[in-house]
Amino acid sequence: MDFIFEVDDKNGKKIRLTQRQYSHMLRRHAYMHKYIEEIKKTIMKPDKLIFSNFKGYYYKGYKDLKSPNRFIVVVVRYLNNHGFVLTSYAEKNIL
Repeated sequence: MDFIFEVDDKNGKKIRLTQRQYSHMLRRHAYMHKYIEEIKKTIMKPDKLIFSNFKGYYYKGYKDLKSPNRFIVVVVRYLNNHGFVLTSYAEKNIL
């Protein structure tokens, strides 16, 4: 399986963004192609992290995003002590 990236989250778990999930993400959120580094930073050092049903919701604010949506949200699915990015998008507020 081809990876766009693999990083350790704040708890030391490996999180991967696969080519398949990246393509899926861009179909719904095409603007996210320019925020790969922000997605990585959000996973590694989130401002907020919420767990729900084997998923982690990572949030991080960025002052320089060019829209009213100032937060990057990364949704990660955990399986067998690893995680993979399901999607990522920009949001106005942290939940």
